[in-house]
Amino acid sequence: MDRRSFFRNAALGGAGSLTLAAPAIAQSGPSVQWRCTSSFPKGLDTVYGGAEDIARYVREASAGDFDIQVFAAGEIVPGLQAANAAQNGTVEMCHTAAYYFVGQSPTWALGTVIPFGMNARGMNAWLYYGGGLDALNAFFREQGLHYLPAGNTGTQMGGWFRDEIGGLSDMEGLQMRVAGLGGRIMEALGVVPQQIAGGDVYAALERGAIDATEWVGPYDDARLGFQRVAPYYYYPGWWEGNATLSVFCNSESYEALPEEYRSLLDTAARAANTDMLAEYDYKNPAALRELVDSGAQLRRFPDEVMNAGYDAALDLYSDFRQNVDGWADIYDSMMRFQSEHFLWQQVAEQTFASFMYEKQSNNALPAQIDGAGSVGGTGE
Repeated sequence: MDRRSFFRNAALGGAGSLTLAAPAIAQSGPSVQWRCTSSFPKGLDTVYGGAEDIARYVREASAGDFDIQVFAAGEIVPGLQAANAAQNGTVEMCHTAAYYFVGQSPTWALGTVIPFGMNARGMNAWLYYGGGLDALNAFFREQGLHYLPAGNTGTQMGGWFRDEIGGLSDMEGLQMRVAGLGGRIMEALGVVPQQIAGGDVYAALERGAIDATEWVGPYDDARLGFQRVAPYYYYPGWWEGNATLSVFCNSESYEALPEEYRSLLDTAARAANTDMLAEYDYKNPAALRELVDSGAQLRRFPDEVMNAGYDAALDLYSDFRQNVDGWADIYDSMMRFQSEHFLWQQVAEQTFASFMYEKQSNNALPAQIDGAGSVGGTGE
């Protein structure tokens, strides 16, 4: 049979191998319904949207047979109880940030970010190719959970302050909403850290219960309106060189899934992890300009503050290596890769970026020259 005859017969049903494949493709999988509780309010569409994206990817790929219903913070449990709800089986899955739960163990923070840790690209490389995902799941399995990276904000801003920070003395006694191990480091600098869920932060800042807050970056911060009550916007968020969000599945529920559904969920989370970072990279530049135009005062943290934070972080990690179960193996793996990653970034990425930043500072980028409206251009 020649090639044209083969395809003609296949189209008419004459090729047995192709005809037999159709019923297998059309078969439905088992019907599975899960609930996912988020740590975030719906108003934060990008970070909350990560869970919605995962649910949509899974639903569409399974023709609705694997259905995940997403609930915002507070609809089933408060945002800071999301992981607990997955652990005890109240829900099959949650979407959260692992470092919210450092009260259970500091090791949880390694699933999101640690102060002076890796950027988003480094974190993803370590998770997917450097053994990070396996190392973290060895720890989270003991917590009754299966961990999947499921979003990243990129490097965050340092947050909003009512008053300027001129040096370490200005940190003393500040009441600040700060998550994860960043709170432990801030405490060493004299700050009084507060753990407050995203939906409650603005009210706390407005009524004076806190003096400062960090959240994510320009897009989310603008939506929450922090600039209206705390005008000084500090950078960088040295305690969050990235912020990896996560899906935590109840271990028993995850293992009970058909293998193809586990694979589908893993793939959907990986897609959401990549997409969220791209979305923030798209939204943050315009949002930063809008914040500055509306009166936000950009400030860089003084070197004195950052160096003190760095030293305090190393002291804390040294203590954790000796005294916190599960910390050493994961942390050591992360730090070995961080050293290699930063060396590579310094050779290629930083050199290229520094050259282009200089062009931007000199108004020499094409959009600036042509008036196409870049962040550094006139926009006219």
